[in-house]
Amino acid sequence: MDELVRINYENDRPTVLGRDLHAVLEVKTPYDKWFPRMCEYGFVEGTDFSTFLSESTGGRPAVDHQITIDMAKELCMIQRTPKGKECRQYFLEIERRWNSPEAIMARALQIANQQLTQVRKQNKLLEGTIAVQNQQIAEMKPKVSYYDVVLNCKDLISTSAIAKDYGKSAIWMNRYLNKKGIQFKQGGIWLLYQKYAEKGYTSTKTHSYIGSNGELHTKVHTYWTQKGRLFIYELLKADGILPQIEMEGV
Repeated sequence: MDELVRINYENDRPTVLGRDLHAVLEVKTPYDKWFPRMCEYGFVEGTDFSTFLSESTGGRPAVDHQITIDMAKELCMIQRTPKGKECRQYFLEIERRWNSPEAIMARALQIANQQLTQVRKQNKLLEGTIAVQNQQIAEMKPKVSYYDVVLNCKDLISTSAIAKDYGKSAIWMNRYLNKKGIQFKQGGIWLLYQKYAEKGYTSTKTHSYIGSNGELHTKVHTYWTQKGRLFIYELLKADGILPQIEMEGV
C-alpha cells in the first residue's frame, strides 16, 4: 500500500498531522481557518486531536495538530470529494492493519520487552544498593564488638593516599587489590569481598554533588581505616613492595 498520508505510530494509537491531511485533501481554504471550522463538527481536543507548534523553517512556528485516524476519516467524509473518498479508504486500511491480530501481538511483545528492560535496570540498581548496604553492615560489626582507635572515622584514608605512600596511583592500587581477591567493583564502587568486609578494614561515606544538569546527586566512596592500611602494608610487603619511606633505608 502506497503512503498517501504520513502516519505517526509513536503514540499509543496512530495519528496524522492536520496540515499533511489538509494538503492531501487539496483544500483551498487556508489551514488556520479550515481546521477551526472542522472542529465545529464536535471534535474534542485531547480526545480527537492535540495541538502543537511545528518546527520553524526560518519564519514563525506554525500551529499544527496530531489527529486520530477516526477524526481523519470523518474529515475526509466532510469534504465530499474524490480525494476525500480516496483518503478515507486509505485510513480504513491503516486501521485494519493496526487492529490485526499480528499487529496487536507485535505491540504487546514490544511493551513486554520495554517493561523487561526497565525491570532489569531497576534490578541492577538494586543489586548495587544491596552490595553497598551489605558492606556498611559488615563494617559496623567490629565497632559493636570492640572499640579500637584505628576504626574511628577520623582516621579514614583514601585509596589514592595509601597508593601515594608507595609511589603508585589509586588505579594501580585498586587493580592490585582486585587481583589479590580483596575487592571487586560494582556500580562504579570498589567493595570488599565478604571475608574481608567484616574485619573493619574499610568504611563507606556518601558524598553529595551538583551534576551538570544542576540536580543534586550522591556518590558512595570507600575509605580505609588504619587497620586496613596496615593490612595493605603487610599484603604489599609479602610481594616485596615497600612504602617509599622504607625504601630510602634499603
